[in-house]
Amino acid sequence: MLKELEYPFDASLILKKRRAFKRTLLADGSSRIRRKIAVLGGSTTDDVVSAAELFLLNFGIEAEFYQSEYAMFWEDGVFGNEELEAFKPDLIYICTSTVNLQFRSDPALTKEQAEEIFAAQYSRFETLWQKLERFHCPIIQNNFEQPPYALMGSMDSWDYRGLGYFVNRMNLKLAEYAQSHEGFYLLDLARTAAEYGLNEWHDRSYWFMYKYMCARLAVPNIGYKLALIVKSIYGKNRKMLALDLDNTLWGGVVGDDGVEGIAIGQETGTAQAYYELQQYVGDLKKLGVVLTVCSKNEEENAIAGLEHPEGALKPADFAVIKANWEPKDRNLLETVQGIGLLPSAIVFADDNPAEREKVRRGVPEAAVPELDEVYRYIGEISGAGYFEPVSISADDLKRSEMYRQNAQRAQLQAQTEDYGEYLASLQMHAEIAPFKPMYIQRITQLTNKSNQFNLTTRRYTQSEMEQLAQSPECVTLYGKLADKFGDNGVVSVIVGEKQGSDLNIALWLMSCRVLKRDMELAMLDELVKNAANAGISRLIGRYIPSAKNKMVKDLYPETLGFSPVSADENGVTVWELKLDNYVNKNKYIEVN
Repeated sequence: MLKELEYPFDASLILKKRRAFKRTLLADGSSRIRRKIAVLGGSTTDDVVSAAELFLLNFGIEAEFYQSEYAMFWEDGVFGNEELEAFKPDLIYICTSTVNLQFRSDPALTKEQAEEIFAAQYSRFETLWQKLERFHCPIIQNNFEQPPYALMGSMDSWDYRGLGYFVNRMNLKLAEYAQSHEGFYLLDLARTAAEYGLNEWHDRSYWFMYKYMCARLAVPNIGYKLALIVKSIYGKNRKMLALDLDNTLWGGVVGDDGVEGIAIGQETGTAQAYYELQQYVGDLKKLGVVLTVCSKNEEENAIAGLEHPEGALKPADFAVIKANWEPKDRNLLETVQGIGLLPSAIVFADDNPAEREKVRRGVPEAAVPELDEVYRYIGEISGAGYFEPVSISADDLKRSEMYRQNAQRAQLQAQTEDYGEYLASLQMHAEIAPFKPMYIQRITQLTNKSNQFNLTTRRYTQSEMEQLAQSPECVTLYGKLADKFGDNGVVSVIVGEKQGSDLNIALWLMSCRVLKRDMELAMLDELVKNAANAGISRLIGRYIPSAKNKMVKDLYPETLGFSPVSADENGVTVWELKLDNYVNKNKYIEVN
């Protein structure tokens, strides 16, 4: 990762050194997923694409772009052209702004005229989105920023004759569409412009001379916001916030000042700032972010500080509390290993610059924001978009509790000498069945997030998953796993494609948090049963290697009992399992 591309970034430096940054990123040897993104622009989009490309590379996504000709976003989307159709995008971004709205503040307008103009403008965009559904891929649409001036002053924002009111109403209509259409997302251009500052954003010289929607130095901000949404769609979000305590979650040093001496609560401005931070962190937990503590402290002091009666967070809010005198990078790695995450899931928040630097060196995959004053901590974490969602499932809301339960399972395992005895003691039961509509969103999330246990590394959109669920040529299975510690939700997905008497396993993945609990054996047993009922006599499985799925390289032969068919020079292996005389392998999980 390039530090120059981390939030907050220098927009002028990115525009100046974008080619050098791109060469550096492409040469660093990182494994990235590849995606094709069509950008349909209502203004000049070259710099938006250049900036987004860099940020996406930094997030682990290598993008190839198609750009419409200037202001041809509607024509390309509705009528198409050979180049766009042949491009077959994985994602479409409609980069429009207020300059593309055909409306001006006009005191002479009647309410009926204003209504007709609004209906026609909205219909134009809805037609565009519906036509783009032919590509069966996610669509990202900008909403609209406030105009550069208000003809009627404040009245412009609430009177039907004002452009400000028109923009507000259009944004609300776009939001309603996004809420009711899966795979359609809004980039909040209105907030992006406000964050930058509307007066600076609307540097009209760039519009008149170059047809930029905004000041050129504001453009990388659009690219960054686009990259945040794209990386969220493709499962590149961070999942865990590891927090220092002293002078990070509260003011002062609890070991020196005592619980009564730390700053938290409502007594002073500083105490209120730390309380607001704790509230924000608690809200992140509600969003599904896993909270952990990584502090150089005596554990009893750390617990006492977290039990402060004026604090917004309590010990139970944290999946893991590491309060000791070990190096923090070591504590972080032990934490993710214990709860079943990767180091790339970590965001480490610490007020101490020396500790931040040690973690950057010891855990280079972690994100380590620069924290300045407590009054700015929230903005520094929120602005980076580490955890920005594009959807929120029931499993997301329970994620923190799920990983806390994982820590309990790890503790139980450490206390049990026989692994089979440990699995039996978990009292596991699973629900394994063909895809159901209520789980499609979570199933799609898993396909874009699971890397370690993903045999073919294939990714699917929600509409594609819905089509697979309805296809008579496919066998689909999802798996939910629960035990005495709690419900893990949907954790495994299989898609098989019928070819005569064979079933080709196009997708098999499982969440990291249930690895080594024999869920893969329970899934195989159900797959064999469903395949046999469909007249299948042989399963064909492929392992396609990636940078992160080496752990399942030998899954088919060593764990599942498949026999070899072929292998090529790229490490792709093919395996078969004949279903006659198959004996169930799962011993510890009660299914359905």
